[in-house]
Amino acid sequence: MGRDVIISVRDLRNQFGTQVVHDHLDLDIYRGEVLGIVGGSGTGKSVLLRTILGINKARAGSIEIFGKARHEMTPAEERAVERRWGVLFQDGALFSSLTVAQNIQVALKEHLHMSQKLMDEIAAIKIGLVGLPPEAGPKFPSELSGGMRKRAGLARALALDPEIVFLDEPTAGLDPIGASAFDELIKNLQATLGLTVFMVTHDLDSLYAICDRIAVLAEKKVLVTGTIGDMMTQEHPWIREYFHGPRGRAAMAAKSAPPKA
Repeated sequence: MGRDVIISVRDLRNQFGTQVVHDHLDLDIYRGEVLGIVGGSGTGKSVLLRTILGINKARAGSIEIFGKARHEMTPAEERAVERRWGVLFQDGALFSSLTVAQNIQVALKEHLHMSQKLMDEIAAIKIGLVGLPPEAGPKFPSELSGGMRKRAGLARALALDPEIVFLDEPTAGLDPIGASAFDELIKNLQATLGLTVFMVTHDLDSLYAICDRIAVLAEKKVLVTGTIGDMMTQEHPWIREYFHGPRGRAAMAAKSAPPKA
């Protein structure tokens, strides 16, 4: 039985002026997986994410989401699709003038009609879900640490109980302990909520810790997809350097180390 493809990208071309970022790019995203997107600088990892989201318009190709081609969707259908995913951008992208709770409620106000009391209750649940203390709710983003802002951004991404979560460099800027804790949070949420996770990352530790599958962007397309084990057998120079270099060896050693007592 084939796996359930919930997003299918075919023959995608992204171009800015004369710069072609992607050409003939194909990618499938399966329901329930954690997919890591990796690639060298300039390979368009975030551009791919933003194109799937509809923020960036592709020059050519097709994107099918939940069985429906994006270019055939009505505005109402696009809004319905957007309710089924959440996004955590690299810096958290929280509204600085709103509290954490108010940030979480933005999506609720945009898509749903409910009382302030119910929105307050939902915000409190999401704050707890991502491991933040209740007192984080009335705080502004500037009053939070970098790691807490990431969690607040994730709480907002989960506001509408999405099926898919898009993460853009979720551990960037975090120290190793904070990054490891955030990986563990994503892993637990994915398992508990049955999420599909699309994660742009350069963090090898994250790839080893939580990704079911990895897609490598190179030469303007998805060059290869597969597990960590598959990546270790690739002969492409960039893939070999990335996964067999010093950081790759360190991540593999950490993954295989016995748990501490």
